Amino acid sequence: MIFDTHTHIYLQEFDNDRAEVMERASQAGVSRMMLPNVDTKTIYDLKQTLSAYPCCIAAMGLHPTSVNDDYREALNTVCLELESGIYRAVGEVGVDLYWDATFRSQQITVFEEQLNFAKEKNLPVIVHSRNAFSDTIDSLKRVGWKKIILHSFGGSAGEVREACRCCDPWFGINGVITFKNSDLADTVREIGLSRLLIETDAPYLAPVPYRGKRNEPSYITNTISRVAEILSVTPDIVAETTYKNASTLFGVK
Repeated sequence: MIFDTHTHIYLQEFDNDRAEVMERASQAGVSRMMLPNVDTKTIYDLKQTLSAYPCCIAAMGLHPTSVNDDYREALNTVCLELESGIYRAVGEVGVDLYWDATFRSQQITVFEEQLNFAKEKNLPVIVHSRNAFSDTIDSLKRVGWKKIILHSFGGSAGEVREACRCCDPWFGINGVITFKNSDLADTVREIGLSRLLIETDAPYLAPVPYRGKRNEPSYITNTISRVAEILSVTPDIVAETTYKNASTLFGVK
């Protein structure tokens, strides 16, 4: 059994062949998927996909690149959704300064408000952090919520240790680990199996040999194989251990 802990199969990139994508995922051994929300426009499609496929669970949040001066209405919508009780996590949320730092302060405000909501509801938080590791760690320290998933983690072994000093993080590793120029092997060794989650971030970041194409959950086996190689264990051990990690974290079987 494999748990894809971060996939966006509800997005329009899968509208023409979602059923086939889900069948390929099942054939590859993927039996659970976590669907994190992006913004208010994606909520309907996420909920439709969640209803159609019982193997899916979902998270609700406002992505940092969807934050602007008018964030308050969107954030209120997200918080109302979270009150429904159907979501297993808050996400994906965080700080992203890669493209534009114009709304940095607003992103931090939105991130911390969603962290506080998660703290009140005892929910894990799926964190997106890009070019913003220090800001992310500062927010986690201020709020003091420790049930954190650092999604698509691309940091160093030192940053793994720094994150562990401030909270109780899990680390999501995806297809980037398979790239020829990836320098994440030491990072994965520092994380170890006990805090590791495997994800695709589909339709993004397809692993080798699919790099540059639309990603999908069935490709997760390539990531698992590379992680197994780095940790000197079998792919089955990586799949089984990360499945248990995710099941415990999200409270599902």
